[in-house]
Amino acid sequence: MRPWGTSVIGQRLEVRQGQGLVITPQLQQAIKLLQLSNLELEAFIEGELERNPLLQRDDDAPPEPVDAAQANEDAGELRFDTPVTADAERALDARPDDLYGEPTPGEAASDRAHDGSGIEAQPGLNDWSSTGKGGMAPEADGAERPDRREITLWEHLQGQASSAAMSPTDQAIALALIDGVDEGGYLRGELAEIADRLGCDLARVEAVLTVCHGFEPTGIMARSVPECLKLQLIERNRFDPAMAALLDNLDLLAKRDLSALRKVCGVDAEDLSDMIAELKGLTPRPGAGFGGEPAQTVIPDVMVRPDPAGGWRVELNADTLPRLLIDKRYHGVVQAGARTETEKAFVADCASQASWLVKSLDQRAKTILKVASEIVRQQDAFLAFGVEFLRPLNLKTVADAIGMHESTVSRVTSNKYVATPRGVFELKFFFTAAIQSVDGQSSHSAEAVRHRIKSMIDGEGRDGDVLSDDRIVEILNEAGIDIARRTVAKYREALRIPSSVERKRMLRTG
Repeated sequence: MRPWGTSVIGQRLEVRQGQGLVITPQLQQAIKLLQLSNLELEAFIEGELERNPLLQRDDDAPPEPVDAAQANEDAGELRFDTPVTADAERALDARPDDLYGEPTPGEAASDRAHDGSGIEAQPGLNDWSSTGKGGMAPEADGAERPDRREITLWEHLQGQASSAAMSPTDQAIALALIDGVDEGGYLRGELAEIADRLGCDLARVEAVLTVCHGFEPTGIMARSVPECLKLQLIERNRFDPAMAALLDNLDLLAKRDLSALRKVCGVDAEDLSDMIAELKGLTPRPGAGFGGEPAQTVIPDVMVRPDPAGGWRVELNADTLPRLLIDKRYHGVVQAGARTETEKAFVADCASQASWLVKSLDQRAKTILKVASEIVRQQDAFLAFGVEFLRPLNLKTVADAIGMHESTVSRVTSNKYVATPRGVFELKFFFTAAIQSVDGQSSHSAEAVRHRIKSMIDGEGRDGDVLSDDRIVEILNEAGIDIARRTVAKYREALRIPSSVERKRMLRTG
């Protein structure tokens, strides 16, 4: 008899039945292609062309434009020549957590940011103070931005360090300091850490940094904004105790607390005004004129133009569509020349992968166009009348309208841009949270409300009145928009607009 409290360890066989989703490598590739930007897609295509000898570019054939009508007819589930399960075929529209266990941080954040569940979904989406009609102005056809930055900031500094009258040891220290300079021209990192890493005295590192502060542009390699401005003032012979006190109290200047500034600087109002004017003439980011690479212009994936017959015409940008084909002649040659089973398997695998990639690219293009067309249909008032008419929109609304899953719409709208008469926008721009109206019958786009708040504040100087957040709430309520004061404050801060107290000071000081 087995004693009480003991257990028996053994092996046994069990048969369990369960359901699982079969994801083939080809389906994973199709999902990946859907969320790539046009630049990332081009890099992916280059890699496939190098890897697969049966693929070649179809550069000679003119691109065939695909319009929204054709996309609505063709876009749907991917179809395959090789037999796969129905569950796997629908995997393109599955949730990310169904596919990979847990969504990636980027996808999860993206879905949460545009699910329309609350007004905090898109804080500070656009700064309407600098975008005019919104977004980026579309580039003229064929226009290219000139590359004005011939050398990088680091090359510029390294050249000056090499030509400076320094010992080889000091030049090595200077190069180590230059490696710690960011794009704005500021030195990041602790000098003690650099000295410890180089095995030299801290005083010697500080002495080399003093020499580097004489490099061009003036203010380069400063460790803070006050130090950067101080170096520029010293060069102009305008650094005195009053200016030093002003640099030590830039927070008061940001708050426009001029009375406190006059007190700490020991100057009158006229002198303080002159000192502030001098600061405005300085450069807080001396390295901004350089860059590691030229800025790249956003290339839209979709073009939206007014249709002469009414409405909007939505087309894919043919310049961003990779045109690939399978070289059937070469395929026949290598297939006939294959002798071993390994060679035959390689040729068959290349043919299968090439066929899949061509179909996946075609499906990707049609899916993007189908999603973009529905977004344009939902936001046609914005295109016609401006941002104040931007409607609340979430992923589910678009997904239900076109018969796709929300995750598919999320992937399609990531890193994809549309050129409209009002500028170039990322597709995710059109997904905004809803703010209820006072009557509870309709809703307003959060982005439209943000723009309305900014327009109201922009008109303050004309009549001399400054609107408080409470007054803005009252005006919006009178217009039928139910919004809380804390929401107005949050939108105002997202637009980088000071409080009413600070705006009053700015009006008084001109």
